[in-house]
Amino acid sequence: MSANASLLARSLAAVWHPCTQMKHHEQLPLIPIARGEGAWLIDMDGRRYLDGISSWWVNLFGHANPRIGDALKAQLDTLEHVMLAGFTHAPVVELSERLAALTGHALGHAFYASDGASATEIALKMSAHYWRNHGQPGKNRFVSLAGSYHGETVGALAVTDVAIFRDAYAPLVRTGSCVPSPDARQAAPGETAADVARRAAAALEAHLAEHADQTAALIVGPLVQCASGMVVYDPEYLRLARQLCDRYRVHLVADEIAVGCGRSGSFFACQQAGIWPDFLLLSKGISGGYLPLSIVLTTDDVFAAFYDDDTARGFLHSHSYTGNPLACRAALATLDIFEQDQVIARNRATAARLGEAFCGAVGSHPAVRHLRQQGMMLVFDVAGAPPGFARRFFAEALARELLLRPIGNTVYTMPPYILSGAEIDHLANQTAAALEASLG
Repeated sequence: MSANASLLARSLAAVWHPCTQMKHHEQLPLIPIARGEGAWLIDMDGRRYLDGISSWWVNLFGHANPRIGDALKAQLDTLEHVMLAGFTHAPVVELSERLAALTGHALGHAFYASDGASATEIALKMSAHYWRNHGQPGKNRFVSLAGSYHGETVGALAVTDVAIFRDAYAPLVRTGSCVPSPDARQAAPGETAADVARRAAAALEAHLAEHADQTAALIVGPLVQCASGMVVYDPEYLRLARQLCDRYRVHLVADEIAVGCGRSGSFFACQQAGIWPDFLLLSKGISGGYLPLSIVLTTDDVFAAFYDDDTARGFLHSHSYTGNPLACRAALATLDIFEQDQVIARNRATAARLGEAFCGAVGSHPAVRHLRQQGMMLVFDVAGAPPGFARRFFAEALARELLLRPIGNTVYTMPPYILSGAEIDHLANQTAAALEASLG
């Protein structure tokens, strides 16, 4: 039995894998990974795969990155963990200070958790509790965009509009309200993406005009709604949403878990609209893809609403590993790379090269629709895709040394920022080959 087959058998017997119908692995084998090198994953038998989705959008600077690794090794010899209730430590303080500075101190307070869904839960609870502390306990409902995804815990499902994740748990969920998405693909002949954004904002205004007294917050994924098929929209929507939230006294929550940390073309996606939310959520790439970490950044105004002698007015939410020093140190090393390597500027050239390669490889394919790009995210839809297209494409891509996982009939790539020109060509050309094989 090969090394791959041995580990595969053990995993199937003992591990319940996430976001997976386990029976599908009877036909589509797991890939046992032994190690990573840069943008590549290598299995137990030595076969390699270009990680075209950054291992679920988390890896920014390559696997086994020596700079992040060295920072973690140094932290291991100093402090592995201490509870953040009643204690503090240098990595969490420095990380909070540096993130606040990146927002121009518009968001000056950082609350920590371990995963994106927890960050969503924290922001929703914090918003509703803010209004309670301000004598408006009736402001406890939430609004999200059609097709939105903000996590799969019970609270986060209230603002997740993806049926396959939500419907089985509907009896447990306090469902929020949905307003139209500003999806640029909805543009009518003669309309621009900004026109679609203004139309969607008008629908949001109509909703808030009627329901603002019950609404605590609007939550959006800025510029790109990822899990609902990589919906890209114009920054005009964020500008208008900020104005409407101010007018109707509703918090704006920006879920930058997937689109933050440079993915969108700027460090924070909200920067492209020239606005700051009341809550900004980070996870995934903030630790470089090394350790679980999520952060809710918020304003002085929100913080002040909880600052009181009365314990019950405090934000009484916690995780045992809140602000873990190792995860914070990985995040600090990640921020060091951004600063030292001028990553945002460098990514502009990489993104341009990525766009050119995909336009050449798949742009003229008769099945390709809505080829679109936002920073280091490139996406297209597949017209006439057969049933089971996503799983078939995944298998065809693996056969061509490429890791991609379509969302339904939408193929996307969100690669690490370190791709060489040759790796970009491999990504684009093998995507085209996998597409052709999947439709053949």
